[in-house]
Amino acid sequence: MRPFLKWAGNKYQIVARIQEVLPTGKRLIEPFAGSAAVFLNTNFPSYLISDANQDLITLYQHVQTEGETFIEYARTFFIPKNNQEDVYYQFRVDFNQADDPQLKSALFLYMNKHGYNGLCRYNQKGKYNVPFGRYKKPYFPEEELRYFCEKSKDATFQHVDFMKAMEAAQPGDVVYCDPPYVPLSSTANFTSYSTGGFGQEQQQQLARMAEKLSQRGIPVIVSNHDTDFVRAEYANAKLKSFDVQRYISCNGKKRGKAAELLAIFS
Repeated sequence: MRPFLKWAGNKYQIVARIQEVLPTGKRLIEPFAGSAAVFLNTNFPSYLISDANQDLITLYQHVQTEGETFIEYARTFFIPKNNQEDVYYQFRVDFNQADDPQLKSALFLYMNKHGYNGLCRYNQKGKYNVPFGRYKKPYFPEEELRYFCEKSKDATFQHVDFMKAMEAAQPGDVVYCDPPYVPLSSTANFTSYSTGGFGQEQQQQLARMAEKLSQRGIPVIVSNHDTDFVRAEYANAKLKSFDVQRYISCNGKKRGKAAELLAIFS
């Protein structure tokens, strides 16, 4: 099942490769929820899904707890008159000022489908700032939302940082980490999808924590770009590398393949 959100680094296209290296366990912990593609396409008895992005987790919680009620509410934003630049920017202002979590979650979904390239991006003040996308008919993911709602009966969604999520791991758990990737170049930067960023220090903390958990008998799988830095940090893991097609880029002509790496700590 495809995720109901567009997402940079969405793992749907390589979920089969991830499934190949995920061991069985009582619970899957994902400290970087993203589009939740791995959660949606695995069959663990239970899940702990977390992310540093409060808006993302709140949306998932609304789909989980409200189901059809939330789906019908979100659908009201997907009408032709709302697929206009001025309406989009007004909704973006409303989102950044909203106190109502249900409204905010519906607008988050609306902007994900109507905004440029399916990006999720915030400025330094924590305000959502993705521009209008100019799509002819943005897709309302009704079937995908229903599937997510059903699947989420076995899940807990938490807004916590990755270290706290990983610290919750117990023997019998399996951890899959899909952090913001190490940039392939000095101009590539995907660290602003949530406020606070995710830089070199956080990448190193993640690598150390993955090794620490594996020493306690808790397997950890980490995705990242295949770079010298990543290979050095994950030197004690089993590494699998392959090429992946990129679908989100400011320049459509540059959406080529990039080397992807799975680090397996077990």
